Amino acid sequence: MGKLSAALERHQQEKTIKAKPLSTEGPQPDTVVMNRLDPRLVVCSAPGSLEAENFKVLKSQILFPKQGSSPRVVMVTSALPGEGKTFVAANLAVSLAQGVHEHALLMDCDFHHPNIHHMLGYANKAGLQEYLTGKAQLSELLIRTGIEKLSLLTAGVSVPDPSELLTSATMKGLFEELKGRYPDRYIIVDSAPSHLMAEVSVLSNYVDGIIFVIKAGRAPRRIIDDAIERLGKEKIFGIVFNGYDKATKSYDSYYSKYYKKSNVGR
Repeated sequence: MGKLSAALERHQQEKTIKAKPLSTEGPQPDTVVMNRLDPRLVVCSAPGSLEAENFKVLKSQILFPKQGSSPRVVMVTSALPGEGKTFVAANLAVSLAQGVHEHALLMDCDFHHPNIHHMLGYANKAGLQEYLTGKAQLSELLIRTGIEKLSLLTAGVSVPDPSELLTSATMKGLFEELKGRYPDRYIIVDSAPSHLMAEVSVLSNYVDGIIFVIKAGRAPRRIIDDAIERLGKEKIFGIVFNGYDKATKSYDSYYSKYYKKSNVGR
């Protein structure tokens, strides 16, 4: 899959991007649009960066796998919190949507600590949990974002036992419906950390492939091995190594020089 070097702290100094006025795929009385996208959405805030280029590589691996068909539903997870799974999921979804023909739906299935809405500049007032509990129709919850061809389904308001919702037949049926309804859409799922939440193992049965995010110095090797084993090695589509700054500083310098040179005269 190739290594993805991305230090979240590096982007705290990036300028924020004003979100475009957003339209929706249905009435959303409880959806609140914020003013700015998160600067960690590097494919938008820093499109010429090495990090943004790495997401293009990751996207190409999904669209053109060496073996088998392209996975339509991809879950992004990690062993422990703080490894950058939401960062990877959001940037990957946007990168897919920036393709010529591809559409992307970004789903927040981390009911314990939802964060996807922050990345795209939304409040989390109605989403997947409202659909799974029968309080709203899917068409009322899908948000067509200001990023062309990117839709968003937030996690929604917290419920007492979210694991029961995520492992329900309704959740399984939702994935089947989304795949059947939108043949040109890729679905990127941001899940909870797999080592801590049992429902992630159930979700892995509903998706076509899994991207496992590992941050340097975060999770012990035994925890990573255990998490991957429980998810199923055959489902792991790729592993993203996050936070390897020291190992990639020289490469980053070469890339910056090449990028600037390739844009001369444009």
